Amino acid sequence: MNVELARRTVAALKKAGIDFVSYIPETRLSEILPLMKADEAFSLAPVASEAEAVGIAAGAALGGKRAAVYMEGTGLFVSAYNLLTVGERYGVPMLLVVAFVGSFDDQRNSFLFSHYGIKTVGLLKTIGIEHVVVDSGEQLEARVKDAVRMMNALKLPVALLFTGEFTE
Repeated sequence: MNVELARRTVAALKKAGIDFVSYIPETRLSEILPLMKADEAFSLAPVASEAEAVGIAAGAALGGKRAAVYMEGTGLFVSAYNLLTVGERYGVPMLLVVAFVGSFDDQRNSFLFSHYGIKTVGLLKTIGIEHVVVDSGEQLEARVKDAVRMMNALKLPVALLFTGEFTE
């Protein structure tokens, strides 16, 4: 991810009201972490597992924060139970900021993960999580804003799947 896209992504998250992010580091979107750490508007919680990240973000959301979870796409599989039982059952809004590893537009050619990548959208549909694929900087700010608006309106998790330009 180039520095300009990272800067725009963090600015869009901030403008949309996201103020808490639990995360497990990954490589595609990692340039956003130093920017969020440097911005006092964000509280960050590093975690050891994506399932843990969902639980912590849910607690933050229930405590009044606008929460996001940042993870690699394969982490959706790890956190599916938590997303379904906590996010869906209890109606907890949280934004899933996901590096869409193994997607067709993954510029790092991570086709080793393609058996997960090509199943990501199916998993989200199965557990009832609305999503949008973000493959370029066009409309980035609007997509982030719309996803946060949707998660708050639905009171459910919503996913942004970053690929394409974000994986160069």
